[in-house]
Amino acid sequence: MAASETKTNLEGVLKPFYQRASEAEDRLSRLEASVASNRDAGSEEHLKTISELQAKLEGANAELASEREKAKKLAVENGKLQYRVIHLVQAIREGDAKLESLKGGSEASAEAIPKLENLRL
Repeated sequence: MAASETKTNLEGVLKPFYQRASEAEDRLSRLEASVASNRDAGSEEHLKTISELQAKLEGANAELASEREKAKKLAVENGKLQYRVIHLVQAIREGDAKLESLKGGSEASAEAIPKLENLRL
């Protein structure tokens, strides 16, 4: 009898400890679940931010490539226009030289045409 009384008494003494241990295990499992969900939500948020930034970067890179292509085309066009200007100025100078050589016969008509120096490009 003493053994069963001791066992019952021991169970009575240990019951609050078992109860507290069970409550602690429940709290721990809820805490682990909460941490796991926060970690998942945080990583999802980070992944979303990363994908948005990657999309913006790809857009910026595409725009940069487009602008570089435009710059190349404009440089080529600028070179062509410079070539034309050089040849037009050369033609005007040659025309002025011819007018100067013909100036002796008709000075009035030669002076009515502006000289190259007076032209602004």
